[in-house]
Parts: sequence; structure tokens; C-alpha cells
Amino acid sequence: IAQAEEKQKVIVIDAGHQTRAMSATEPIGPGSSQRKAKVTGGASGCVTHLPEYKLNLQVAKKLQKELVNRGYKVIMVRTKNNVRMSNVQRAKVANKYKADAFIRIHANSAGSSSVKGALTIAPASNNRYMTKANRKASQKLSKKVLKAMCKTTGAKNRGVMYTNSMTGINWCKVPVTIVEIGYMTNSEEDQKLVTSDYQNLLAKGIADGIDAYFAGE
Repeated sequence: IAQAEEKQKVIVIDAGHQTRAMSATEPIGPGSSQRKAKVTGGASGCVTHLPEYKLNLQVAKKLQKELVNRGYKVIMVRTKNNVRMSNVQRAKVANKYKADAFIRIHANSAGSSSVKGALTIAPASNNRYMTKANRKASQKLSKKVLKAMCKTTGAKNRGVMYTNSMTGINWCKVPVTIVEIGYMTNSEEDQKLVTSDYQNLLAKGIADGIDAYFAGE
């Protein structure tokens, strides 16, 4: 039995944002002089008016259930909305539990209401805060999760975005992806994202992507 438990993969899930933003700044990466707000306010539904932090937690909890059912060990960065946790602190939770994958759930917004679809965010290949191995793992995780999520939900695949500007990625010593589940600024997608049925599809798709990542497919 001990051997089976040892093999259990650890997934840390971070539901992005929280009830109140934290405008105080923190370094964008270890040793960096560049700083960013600890946590921004996040988006809200153009039709539903649901704040992003609430949506993120709803989806995170469904993903937690789905992954536990699949035999993963799951750690939640937050289980309620009224927390005070900066993006560095969130990354440090994933590091502390030596996550095999760190999944950060977010929803998107755009200046144009016609923009819709899902994407994931990964470190770029020149990210100086991460080891090469972790950059590559994070990029692979981002690709696998996006592909499976779009397949399951039918969401438009907007591709992987590569950036070095995300504090919550740069502080990670473990494989990480930011999952942008859809655009709250698109009326059709906004109304879909709040439904339990669609959230369950998102959870299943993300979990399928995590399975594929570990299977090395």
C-alpha cells in the first residue's frame, strides 16, 4: 500500500484572485527589481456580473473533485474568497507541497466583446527565473491542458501564451500553467461559464489534460 501512496501525484490548484485586490507590490520573480501588485482585482461577467474570483473558485472546486476521483492528491491554495494571498504566496504553496502540477484557474477579459475562447499561459523559453527543465515541463503541461479542455468543452482554442511577466509563474519551482477558461467580456461565454454543466466540462477537460501530461502522450 505504501508504494501506491508514494506514487500518488500531487496537484495544487489555485483559484485566481480573491474578494479584495492587494495593490501593494512584490518582486515579479526571485531577485527581480521589477515589481507588480500582489493581486489584481480580476474580471467580472458582462451579463452575469459574477466576479472572477467567485467563478474561479467554483471551477477549482469542481476540478478538485474530479482529480480526487481520478486518484490524485489535491491541495487547494484557497477554499474561500475572502483571503489575503499574494501571487508569490500562492506559488510558494505549490513549491512547499512539491506539486507535480500547479494549476492556476483564471477567467479572461478583452476590450472587444467578440473575443472568446480558452488559452493557457506558460513561461517563455528565455524565462530566467526557472530551470530549463521546469520551463519545458510547464510548457508541456500548458499545451496538454489546453488541448484537452478545448476538446471537451468545444471552446475556441486560442493557443498557449508564453510570457515572463506572471509573478505566480516566475516564483514556481514546480510545473505550472495558468488556465484562462473563457472570456467574461463575451456575453455568450460569460453566461456559459457560470453554469454547473459547463464548469463540470471544464473540470473534466483540465483533468484529461493533466492525465495526458503524466502519461507523456
